[in-house]
Order: sequence, then C-alpha cells, then structure tokens
Amino acid sequence: MGVLPEYSKEVKEATDHLYELVKDVIPRMEWEVKAPYIYRINQLKKEKNILILAHNYMTPDIFHCISDIKGDSLGLAREAAKTDADTILVCGVYFMAETTKVLSPDKRVLISDPTAGCSLADSITGADVKKLRQEHPGVPIVTYVNTTAETKAEVDICCTSGNALKIIESIDSDEILFVPDRFLCRNMQTQTDKKLIEWSKGSCEVHELFTVESINEFRAAHDGLVVIAHPECPREIVEASDFSGSTADMINFVEDRRPKKVLMVTECSMSDNLTGMYPDVEFVRPCNLCPHMKKITLENVLETMETMSPEVFVAPEVIDGAKRSVERMLEVK
Repeated sequence: MGVLPEYSKEVKEATDHLYELVKDVIPRMEWEVKAPYIYRINQLKKEKNILILAHNYMTPDIFHCISDIKGDSLGLAREAAKTDADTILVCGVYFMAETTKVLSPDKRVLISDPTAGCSLADSITGADVKKLRQEHPGVPIVTYVNTTAETKAEVDICCTSGNALKIIESIDSDEILFVPDRFLCRNMQTQTDKKLIEWSKGSCEVHELFTVESINEFRAAHDGLVVIAHPECPREIVEASDFSGSTADMINFVEDRRPKKVLMVTECSMSDNLTGMYPDVEFVRPCNLCPHMKKITLENVLETMETMSPEVFVAPEVIDGAKRSVERMLEVK
C-alpha cells in the first residue's frame, strides 16, 4: 500500500463534514486514524474513475464516508449497471460482486476480499439445482438473490426479500421450489396459497441467531420499543416483531414512522448507519455482526484501489444464465 497521508489540516478539512454522519458511532480518536484512509480513497475514486457500492451492512465509515451508492444487494447491482465509471468496487460479500458483474459484464468489478462469503450462497450449488429439477420435474425454481452466479444460472427466476411474494405470485404454478433460505421460504408460505418447497440446508448465520426470548428481554427493558425484523429470521422471530421487511423496507419504515425507539433484528451495522441519518430515533442494538461483511475494511479497500485487484470474473455462459434469471425478476411489475 502506498504512503498514507497523516491526519493533517488538509485531511481534516476534507473529511470533517463526513464525520458529522458517524460521530455518534465512531469516537474522535478513532476517526483521526480512519480519516486519512477515507481522504485517500476519495481521491483515488476520482483519479481512477471508480464507483464504490456499499451494502447496508457495511460499517459506517464505509457506508457513509466512501460509497457512491448504498443499498441492498440487487439495488446496488442495478444502479451500478447504469454507471459510466470504468470500474466498480463492491463493498459487500462475494455473491454481490458476482451479481454486479452479471449485470455489468463489460465493467471491471473489484472486491477487496474475495473470501467474504455468505452462508446462504454457500448452502447450494448449480449442481444441487440440477438435482432438484430431477427430483421435482416441471416444478419452477425461484432463488433468493443471495446465491452465486452459478446457482442463479440454473434457476428459473430470482427474487429479493422485498419482492419474494410478488415473484412467487407471478409464477403460473401451484407448486414452487424456493431456494436457498428456508426461513424466508417459511415466512413467504404464510402469505401465499401456493405450495413452497424449501431447501432445508440454507439459512443466514446472522439472522438465525435471534431468539424470541432476547426480543422479549429488549421489550421489557425499553418501554415503547418497536421491533422490526428481516424475513431471513426464523418464523417465530417475525411473529414476535411489529414489522418485517427487507433492508430497504426497514429503512423506509424508520423514515416514514419515525419510532422513538427501535430494535432492528438484523445485522448490527444497519443500526449504526441509520443513527447518522435519523438522529431523532434511538436504535437499540442486538449487535449480531456478519463476519463476512466485516472482512471489508478501509485498509483493504484502499489497497484494492491502488492495485486494481482482486478482480471478479464470471464465465460468459454463467453470466448469460444468471442474467436471464435476474432479468425475468425485473420484468415482474
């Protein structure tokens, strides 16, 4: 890595406005260590025409201070496909970088740690999907977007946590294979008359850790607490919550309702990031962290920008199949 500037007057003046968004979650002394990285990353973005995407689960220094586009995995990929930037750097896990490459095959796509995985994406392969087709001939297969490009290439259509029900209802079949998230499948089953066949091996290692007992303890300790849960959570967690939705839905809920005190039953960085956006809302943190998301740091982002590696590659035939399943989803209104 190149020579990093000190926390000089120049760095301070260039980054102080960014600190206002994270001052409640990053102490000043820690900020003075991070600010030179942020300063240099933002310089290199302009010099090298790099667009930085940040998932909602990124830490606040990445989410607020270096990203150009923020959002959920598919939203990021869709926005990236519109960019004129030569290079896209994905601050998220590897399947997100693959999805970005699928939708922007002519762009250079980078990820600062290709070992940043996902328990959902790792739970199923393209070969597994082929086997499911043999076991359930003629049954359409929907995959949650949290899968590899190889898996996406073998299914009929993709979905997100935000549009899963709409995708399910759009399919002309009374029986549907839904992979890989068994909890999202179960939560969707309560909202449709179609029979959903789940993939029993898939779950998010962060969301499956939440318990009803812990939610009840938070409610007892915080009067008027509003609990909002991600649908990757087990069914009993969703039932114990006041609202359930995708990360984008959760943000919209806070934006529209402005609850005085809220518990976001999802990855902890969501609460940290929203603290700077909604200072009038108190976020009670369960603090379940995704070990994969946290592999992305300012340090390795800067090194990736300096070396323009590691680059994400997806085989052309896989891109064709994966893009088809994603585009089918986008066609559903």
